[in-house]
Amino acid sequence: MTKPQDKLRGWAAARKAILSGLRFTSLRLRLVVVFGLVALTAAVSASGIAYWLNREAVLTRTQDAVLRDFQQEMQNRASALPVHPTQDELQHTAGQMGTSSQRFSVLLVAEDANGKTVTGNSDLDTFTLEDVPESLRTAVNKKQSVSGGNKHAYHLYWQRVTEGGKPYLVGGAKVIGGGPTGYMLKSLEPEAKDLNSLAWSLGIATGLALIGSALLAQAAATTVLKPVHRLGIAARRLGEGKLDTRLRVSGTDELADLSRTFNRTAESLEKRVADMSARDEASRRFVADMSHELRTPLTAITAVTEVLEEELDAETGSVDPMIEPAVRLVVSETRRLNDLVENLMEVTRFDAGTARLVLDHVDIADQITACIDARAWLDAVDLDAERGNICRLDPRRLDVILANLIGNALKHGGSPVRVSVRTEAEDLVIEVRDHGPGIPEDVLPHVFDRFYKASASRPRSEGSGLGLSIALENAHIHGGEITAANSLKGGAVFTLRLPRDPSPLIAEDEGQNGHGTEGNA
Repeated sequence: MTKPQDKLRGWAAARKAILSGLRFTSLRLRLVVVFGLVALTAAVSASGIAYWLNREAVLTRTQDAVLRDFQQEMQNRASALPVHPTQDELQHTAGQMGTSSQRFSVLLVAEDANGKTVTGNSDLDTFTLEDVPESLRTAVNKKQSVSGGNKHAYHLYWQRVTEGGKPYLVGGAKVIGGGPTGYMLKSLEPEAKDLNSLAWSLGIATGLALIGSALLAQAAATTVLKPVHRLGIAARRLGEGKLDTRLRVSGTDELADLSRTFNRTAESLEKRVADMSARDEASRRFVADMSHELRTPLTAITAVTEVLEEELDAETGSVDPMIEPAVRLVVSETRRLNDLVENLMEVTRFDAGTARLVLDHVDIADQITACIDARAWLDAVDLDAERGNICRLDPRRLDVILANLIGNALKHGGSPVRVSVRTEAEDLVIEVRDHGPGIPEDVLPHVFDRFYKASASRPRSEGSGLGLSIALENAHIHGGEITAANSLKGGAVFTLRLPRDPSPLIAEDEGQNGHGTEGNA
């Protein structure tokens, strides 16, 4: 049965995938946007040019036909009127002119015999002088000088106007030699409707072009990004350690070359890692075998040195005073060699991944006290810990960590060493602070390195150079961490942070690696 939190995580992952696909940093989205912008620009430009050319062609054709017909009517009918016509004559002639093939409204203006202005309208006074722009009337009635380049004193003029949101063509001309002035009004609404239909058609074509370009971009992006996506998945698998990952290669384009390069790189990497793993395994096996082989003679040597040490401590005089320093040196170095072999064995177990936790309920204050007491450090260590702080840890490995941290503080910082314990949420925090000179800044990043010596001039010391490294590994196997720093009050501070119960972390890690864990009842 699916848990609610699993469903929430599934929805969150799906939403994250969708949002990541819609980010502008997505190559797919950028390809679609670029294709769309190019197609939109091309379609809008082509549609705009086509609309403008068609608009001018339609309006010019209609305009020329209307003005030509109006001019013909003025010559045939208006010029036949007397110089001073009556209003009835103007009205009759205007009505005849309005019935021409272009069906425009006509307004005739003249002076009768009494000098009074009379007008004739083909549309029952719906077209008046107020409908004619002032500038057009002025141009029509303006008499021009006659010359070789200008044979007539009056000319035909026209102008496009908009009334009530509808386009009109207004034209005007005066009868040459005397007679009425004629004005024409032609509605361009049919042409405007045709142009609107053309604009809608071009807009639909532009939209279809945009949709087509988006689909084309999607297809192109899929073609380009599918190999890239496969390459990304393969790279992630390679990063996860699956060095046998290879890509299926087809084609001869750049993406195919990239896939071949990836395969060659993965093959080379797999070979190098296999070689390094083999050498590393051989080195670990050598160290383990050497440590194991050394334990047998060391056992005998240790037994002999213990007898010699007992003779020295008994002061029976059985040991020659001249060789007593040498005997003590042998005892000390044998003990040091024994510690080194044990540490090497522990390191090889960590490197091989065979180190295991044996968890038990531990009173931290009692554990630290036992560690200090077993090594006779009670007078040199101040403990700040409350009893009853129970954690589920590996007592032996915790003892190793504490012994290394406290012993290192006593050796390099001097007493008193202060050990404090506190809890933070689900973590146990143990601080070990000394009162020495502190750790040099250039040494801090290397204090947990194996066999690291702070001074190159003193490569030999009492320790094995593995203590802090082993302490860190024991913290890691618990799911914890150790950090080193210098206190503002002086001295070095090592901070151990462990989960109070590492069982869930250990179980999760074992589920992934297929290992088991021991535990005490």
